[in-house]
Amino acid sequence: MESGGKGWRYGSLFFYTACALALLSPRVTGQIRYSIPEEMPVGSFVGNIASDLGLEPKRLISGKARVFTADSSEYIGLDKENGHLVVKNKMDREELCGEISACSVSFDVILENPMELYRVTVDIQDINDNSPVFPKSKIEQEISELAVLGARFPLESAIDPDVGVNSLQKYTLQPTDHFKLNVQSGDDGSKNVEMVLHSPLDREKKKRHNLILTAFDGGKPQRSATVQINILVLDVNDNAPVFTQSSYKTSVVENAPKTTIVTKISATDADESSHGIQYYFEHASSTVKALFSIDADTGEVKVIGDIDYEKHKQFKIKVRAKDHGGLTDSSEIIIDVIDVNDNTPKITIMSFSSAVSEDAAPGTVIAMINVQDLDSGDNSKITCSIDLNSSFKIVSSLTNYYNLVTDSELDREQTAEYNITVTAVDGGNPPLSSKEVLNLKISDVNDHAPQFEQESYNAFIAENNPPSTTILTVKAVDMDWGQNAKVSYLLIDGDLNGAPLASYISINSESGVIYSEKSFDYEQLKSFKMQVKAQDGGSPPLSNNVTVNIIIQDQNDNAPQVLYPVQTGASVVAEIVPRAADVGYLVTKVVAVDVDSGQNAWLSYKLQKATDRALFEVGLQNGEIRTVRQVTDRDAVKQKLIVVVEDNGQPSRSAVVSINVAVADSFPEVLSEFTDFTHEKQYNDSLTFYLILALAVVSLLFIVSIISIISVKIYRWRQNKLFYKSGANLPVIPYYPPVYADGTLRHVYNYEMCGTTDSRMSDMKFVRPYSQNTLVSQSRMGTVQREKKELEVDDLTLEQKPPNADWRFPPNQRPGPSGAGARPDEAGASAGVIAGTGPWPNPPTEAEQLQALMVAANEASEASATLGPRYNPQYGPDYRQNVYIPGSTATLTANPQQQVPQQALPPPQALPPVEAPKAAQTPASKKKPTKKDKK
Repeated sequence: MESGGKGWRYGSLFFYTACALALLSPRVTGQIRYSIPEEMPVGSFVGNIASDLGLEPKRLISGKARVFTADSSEYIGLDKENGHLVVKNKMDREELCGEISACSVSFDVILENPMELYRVTVDIQDINDNSPVFPKSKIEQEISELAVLGARFPLESAIDPDVGVNSLQKYTLQPTDHFKLNVQSGDDGSKNVEMVLHSPLDREKKKRHNLILTAFDGGKPQRSATVQINILVLDVNDNAPVFTQSSYKTSVVENAPKTTIVTKISATDADESSHGIQYYFEHASSTVKALFSIDADTGEVKVIGDIDYEKHKQFKIKVRAKDHGGLTDSSEIIIDVIDVNDNTPKITIMSFSSAVSEDAAPGTVIAMINVQDLDSGDNSKITCSIDLNSSFKIVSSLTNYYNLVTDSELDREQTAEYNITVTAVDGGNPPLSSKEVLNLKISDVNDHAPQFEQESYNAFIAENNPPSTTILTVKAVDMDWGQNAKVSYLLIDGDLNGAPLASYISINSESGVIYSEKSFDYEQLKSFKMQVKAQDGGSPPLSNNVTVNIIIQDQNDNAPQVLYPVQTGASVVAEIVPRAADVGYLVTKVVAVDVDSGQNAWLSYKLQKATDRALFEVGLQNGEIRTVRQVTDRDAVKQKLIVVVEDNGQPSRSAVVSINVAVADSFPEVLSEFTDFTHEKQYNDSLTFYLILALAVVSLLFIVSIISIISVKIYRWRQNKLFYKSGANLPVIPYYPPVYADGTLRHVYNYEMCGTTDSRMSDMKFVRPYSQNTLVSQSRMGTVQREKKELEVDDLTLEQKPPNADWRFPPNQRPGPSGAGARPDEAGASAGVIAGTGPWPNPPTEAEQLQALMVAANEASEASATLGPRYNPQYGPDYRQNVYIPGSTATLTANPQQQVPQQALPPPQALPPVEAPKAAQTPASKKKPTKKDKK
C-alpha cells in the first residue's frame, strides 16, 4: 500500500504474474492494478510502473514505451523519464461508470525492441463529490381524508450519483404529527421512501399539510438535499389503482426506430371511475427520459431516442398509476437491449516497424496489432488475416492481439516494398469487416557485388596524346541500394616498363573515366593490360574486377632517317660514274628507315634538285639512283643531287640527303676536281636570331633619332620666334673701299646679309653698285621697304630684319673725322645700305677696317656668350669666326691663333663683276672634299 499525488492517494498495488506467451508473442506479459480516487488533478502521481515491474527507466526510453487504450481515451499518461504513471485528464467516476460501483480504467503499456506488453488497471475510487438531488423541488400529494391508518404514500427518491458510503443513506421528515417515513432498500441497493399515515386526517380541520423531506448521504463531510411536500386532503376515495403485474419485462433491439412500442402497462381501480387512471415514470433518469416515453392515458412505452447496446444493455424503469382520488400504485419495467451487429472491427496498430532488413530471419515480428469489436456474442468474435501468397503471416498472441511476422526470406532486389493489407472480420450476420494497409519497406543489405557492363574493355588511344586525355569509361552496376550501391573505381596496382601503373593511367573513382597521366610513345609501348576494381560502399564492401586493354595507335611523329649515304661534314664523299656508263647505270642507292609503323613507314624517294636533271633519276620505292641517258663529255664532272625521302603519313614527314656524283673514269681525276669543292655554309639558327635582333635595335634607334631631330627643330623654331620679336638682330658690317680718286666714294656697295636661326639658311650676297642718283632714290625707298619688312615677321628665311637702332659702331670706328657722315638713326634705318655724301679726309686703312669689323663682331657675340661659342640665343651664326670681304682674299676670324693676312684690297676699279655670293659656310654645310672636287 502506497500513497501519493498532491496530498493523498489511495494506492493498492496488485501484481499478478501471468504465464509467458508462446510462439511469437511479446517476450513478457503481466498485469498490474492501481487504485486512485476520482477527480485527481492532472499530473497527479498514480504509480511507479518501472519499479513495480522491475524495469530500468532507460528501458522505457529505449523501448519507446507508450500507453494504448482501446477506446483512444487518454486518462493516464506515462512519464518515461522516471517511469511514473500520472493523471493525464481529470476523471469523474460518475461520468465514466455511472451507477456501477466498481469503476476502473484499463490500458496497455507497450515496449519495443523486444516487444513487451503490460496490462494496467486503475480503479477509480468514489469520493463524496455529489449531493443528493430530488427530481422535483416540490411534491404535490393528494390524500383522502378517509385514508386508513397505515396507508402508504410513495415519494420520489433523491438521486445521488456517488456509490458506496457516499451514496444516499437516510431520509428525515418534518413534522411527523400525521406521517412517518418508511425506507425500503431494493435489490440493486436503491432506497425507496414512503410516507405512512399514522394519524387520521380531517379535511375540515386542516385542508393542507406542508412537510419537509430531507435526504442524507454517508460521505464526509455529509451532504443532503430537501424537498417540500404539500399534502392536499381530499374527500373519500377508498380504492387505489392496482397494476396487473408487479414488474413488466420486455426487450428492444438496439437502433430500433423511433415510436417503436416497447411495452404497455395497465392498472385497475375498484372504483367506478377507473378510467381516470394516469400513468407516469417514477424516479426516471435523464437517460431513460431521453430514450423512452409513456402515454399517461394508455400506458404505452415508446422509443423516442437512439438505443445503443454498447452503452446500455438494460433499462429498469419505475412506473406509477394514479387515480383521480390521488390513490396510486407502482410497478417496474425491465427492458433488455438486444445487440445488433452494427459495429465494424477496429484495427489498432500497436507497434510497427516501417522498414525491415532483407536478411531478417523468418518469424521476425513486423507489427503488433490490436483488434476490437464493441458488439457482443458472435458479433464480437473477430478473425484477422492478410493477403495470401505473401512473405508474411499473422498469428494470434493474446486475446484480440495479433502479430505480423515474416514467413519466408526477403529479397529487396526482387521486391523493395510491400503493401500488406490486414483484414478483420467479425462473426455477425451479415459479417462486418475493416482493413488496414501497412506499407513496409525492405532495407538493403550489401549482398550484391558490382557487375561491369562488359567482360573486358578495349580502348584505343593515339600516341603523343596530351596528359589527362580521356581514354574510356568503365561502368559497373550494383543491384543494391543507397550506400551499398555506390560504386567506386580503383586501379589494381601493377608495374609497366619498370614504373608504377599509376604513373601512366589514372581513374576517376566516381565516374569510372580512365585518363592518361603522360604522353604515350608507340615506338616504346604498343599496348598493355590493367585491372580495374569496382567496389561498393557497403560494410564489408564487395568488389569485382575487369580487364582493360589499352592499345596505342601509331602517329606519324618520326621523320625518315637516312642510313646511306652517310651525311658528314668532315669530308666530301662522291659517287663515281664512268663516262662510259650506259642508260640505267646504278650510281648508288639511298637507304632510309622510318621507326613508325603501317603506312606511316611507307617511304618514297624523289629527286628534289640536281645539277643535271636529265642525267639521273631516283626509284620511287627503292631509292636507287640510276642514269637515264648516256653520259657525254659535255656533262659536268661535279654533279650534286638532293634526294627527298618522304613517308606516307598524314601529314607526311621527310628527310633530305645530298649526294655528290663525279663523272670521271679515274680517281685522280675526281680528286683534282673535288679539291675546291666548297661546302655550303650552315647557318646557325641562333646567329640568325641575333642578326634579326640587331636589325630591330638599329631600326629602333633610327626612329628615336628621327623623332629627336624633329623635336629639336620644333624647339628651335619656337625659340627663333621669341628672338625675332625681341629685336636682338645681328649688325651689318659695312665695307669701305680703300682707294679714292677725289676723296669721295664714287660707288655705293650694298652688302645684304640675311641671317636666320638655321645656319644653313644664312646668306650673304653682293648687289651691283649703285650710282649717286640711284643711292638717293634707294635711300628714300629704304624707309618704306623697312616698314614693310617689319610687318613680315614670319618671313625669316628670306631677309634679315633691320638692325636695332640702338646698335652702332664705336665712336672711334665711325666713318669720317667724327663719325658725322651718317647719323645713328639713319645708319640703323638704312637696312644695310651705307652711303657717303661728304669727302673722306683720311680714308681708313685696311687694318682699321679689320679692327672695326672685329670690334663689331665681339660686341655681337658677347650677347650670346652664355649659349656656346658658335651660336647666339637665337641660333644666329657666329660672325667672329669667318668674315668675308668682297674683292679681298683676306678672311677675318676670331681665333687668335688664326693669322689675318695683311693683303691690301684692290681698288674699286679693279674689282671684278660682283655675283651673289654663296651662303656663309656653317658647321652644317661643311663637308669633306671629294676626289672630284680636288680635280
